[in-house]
Amino acid sequence: MRIEPRQPQRRQYISLAHLFLAASLLTASGTVSSQDVSVLPVNAHTSRYGSSWECSRGFRRVEEACVAIKVPANAYLNSFGSDWDCNRGYRKVDQGCKAVKVPADAHPDDEPFSPGWQCDRGYREASGGCTHIVVPANAYSADSSYSRGWECDRGYRLEGEKCTAVRVPANGFLLRAGDEWACERGLMKRADACMPVEVPANGYLDARGNDWKCERGFRQEDSRCVALLVPASAYIDYSGNGWTCVEGFRKQGGACIPN
Repeated sequence: MRIEPRQPQRRQYISLAHLFLAASLLTASGTVSSQDVSVLPVNAHTSRYGSSWECSRGFRRVEEACVAIKVPANAYLNSFGSDWDCNRGYRKVDQGCKAVKVPADAHPDDEPFSPGWQCDRGYREASGGCTHIVVPANAYSADSSYSRGWECDRGYRLEGEKCTAVRVPANGFLLRAGDEWACERGLMKRADACMPVEVPANGYLDARGNDWKCERGFRQEDSRCVALLVPASAYIDYSGNGWTCVEGFRKQGGACIPN
């Protein structure tokens, strides 16, 4: 019996023409949806990537058309040209721009959450108007129309409506804010004074230097550092002031027992 040699299979290739034809048929049948940029509506242009279209400046899209934006009196097109904003001194009310009533000692303001005006320097907002700020002794004027309008000088703290001097004891210093004080390293704040930190045996000053901690392997007990009693099958934990059972054991009272 004669066996015919096996013929190699022919590979079939799909031409680009076939691909374009298939895409056209799918588009025509509605299976593939895309915006037709070949026919643009009036006052429109293709988008940056050419896959869709957008309205020209001064027009906004309404369904499949570009409708002119009606800019009311005392308004202007925004930077994108897709909407309008009111001129300085006016605010949006319904579909127009209404003049802002600026009280005495104030000026127009365009901030989104402001009433359309801001008090002049030296004045602050009160009851819909601007009242003169009276700066007390040992204070300075602060540029804020909605707060007190002043802040205490460094070395003074606010008490009521006055600025009172901060009394810094011996071996103390003002903190950065200037309205509170702290003790130098090695001293602890007690009432209105700075007292030496009494570091017990097996203890050390903490990072700030105003208190103490126990060394690794010791725990704090009142004003002392007591050695840890680490049971069998345990080790000193990460804190250095306690212990943990090894894997396979669990803590029960002061010992480690198998799980």
